[in-house]
Amino acid sequence: MLFGSRKIVLIFLTLLPLVLCAQQDFADVEIQIHDVAENIYMLEGAGGNIGVCIGGDGVLMIDSQYGPLSDKIKAAIQTLSEAEINVLVNTHHHGDHTGGNENFGKEGAQIVAHQNVKERMSNVQKSAFRPEIPAAPEAARPVMTYTDEMEIRYNNQDIMLIHVDHAHTDGDGLVYFPESDVIHMGDTYFNHRYPYIDLGSGGSIDGIIEAANTALFLAGNNTKIIPGHGPLSNAEELREYRDVLMHLRREVAEAIKESKTLEEIQAMKPGAATDEGWGAAFINGDRIIEIIYKSLAEE
Repeated sequence: MLFGSRKIVLIFLTLLPLVLCAQQDFADVEIQIHDVAENIYMLEGAGGNIGVCIGGDGVLMIDSQYGPLSDKIKAAIQTLSEAEINVLVNTHHHGDHTGGNENFGKEGAQIVAHQNVKERMSNVQKSAFRPEIPAAPEAARPVMTYTDEMEIRYNNQDIMLIHVDHAHTDGDGLVYFPESDVIHMGDTYFNHRYPYIDLGSGGSIDGIIEAANTALFLAGNNTKIIPGHGPLSNAEELREYRDVLMHLRREVAEAIKESKTLEEIQAMKPGAATDEGWGAAFINGDRIIEIIYKSLAEE
């Protein structure tokens, strides 16, 4: 276990990304548009990547980033289509993916998500970063929910929402466009970086690996994959991500069988081959080992 000043430093480093986010000047954020497939786009700004599908039925948006960015997001989408944003699908409940829900909901967007997303957004939540997160306003909450799967026919596309259980959270949903060969994975996939697995919200290492397996089952060589964070991706990169996580899980599990402590496992550097690159962002090498260790301990 960690004691004294070392523990305080670890807590500070863990909370630092949230503090920086809270202080961020969203006025400096630019929304970047990336072509994914015909009439499907990925928007980058601050927070989780947004998916956009445009067509005769209007605009379907996947995730909404932070509330202060809603006007910029709408302006970016209007360069693609002047149609209304009629449907907003959430891949999970975290604020960097749902922060704009209230704004878009008040303007008429029907919000769709897994039932657990609605449950969490309707009640006070706790997280590793904040002792208490208040319930979201009524207008921000999903009005249509599903438990296992849901199919939406929109813009001449059969859009499948597929629940992947206990992955990044307990409410994750993949959004699959089979006709366009596109999958939006939300935060079950962080492209070329270690993922944040929200254990307090029902996430697990086994679930996030299984989410990658589910997407790989759907994906072909030409499938475009929108990650929750990071650049537009493909099946080859997703397979590498899955394999890295499987390697780390295997190493931690073996060390646990040998009765090694968390600190001993971290000192072994199971992710030495990937820590420098994959651990350079939000979750570093020691932190992903801690998350995997705690996830396996809960099981």
